[in-house]
Amino acid sequence: MRLALGISYNGQAYQGWQSQLSGQTIQDQLERALSKFSAQKVTTLCAGRTDAGVHGLMQVAHFDTDLIRPSNSWVRGANCYLPPDIAVQWAHPVPDEFHCRASALARRYAYVLLESPVRPSIDCGRVGWVFRPLELDAMQQAASCLLGEHDFSSFRASACQALSPVKTLQRINISQRGAYWRFEFEANAFLHHMIRNIMGCLIVVGQRRQPPQWMGDVLRARNRDAAAPTFSPHGLYFVGPRYAAHWGLPDRTAAFDGLP
Repeated sequence: MRLALGISYNGQAYQGWQSQLSGQTIQDQLERALSKFSAQKVTTLCAGRTDAGVHGLMQVAHFDTDLIRPSNSWVRGANCYLPPDIAVQWAHPVPDEFHCRASALARRYAYVLLESPVRPSIDCGRVGWVFRPLELDAMQQAASCLLGEHDFSSFRASACQALSPVKTLQRINISQRGAYWRFEFEANAFLHHMIRNIMGCLIVVGQRRQPPQWMGDVLRARNRDAAAPTFSPHGLYFVGPRYAAHWGLPDRTAAFDGLP
């Protein structure tokens, strides 16, 4: 049986999603919990790997098992062995043809940013921070340059393992509520550090250190040196993948309602 899981996590204490020798990753914690619950070794695949310090609202993973148990039993059983900052939100059996990464139509991220003269305290580790004011119109103009299919080499980390830098960025939405900014991104796929590098450039434009059309110049350069420095991971959330309706998987979890 192939089982798909929706997982939420606070990434502050972990070295990203992907398993490492240290064992201090989300994947390591999840596989350890599932293996204890099922009394057999479990290996998972995920929809989108996240970096150290990045959070997940609805990461989707799948694994194969010959153990037949009710879906809610997998949720409760895994959560018994997971640390308090990681929780399985749902479990659904899926056909063998389903693949959490290859079956995804799109992936969604959000970045939450605090604009304040004083650094975050209660939100420490959960929001990015700027102390200079930002201008919405300038950032929206700059973001519009990135929509569509492009070569995003200027926003790609040197360690990126993607076969191609060409991605289709379908949506960027920027909104403000009080001191908090929320940046939403949706694309068919993302490069390593792509959003954090875009955020660095959006903030430069928002603070009027560069004009909005500079974003287009950066994109066309296809050179990482043309862009702003990589921004902090603290406010970045993997919102989750989108799948075709026939797979029958949830599109959101309760964690969505807690995002500023």
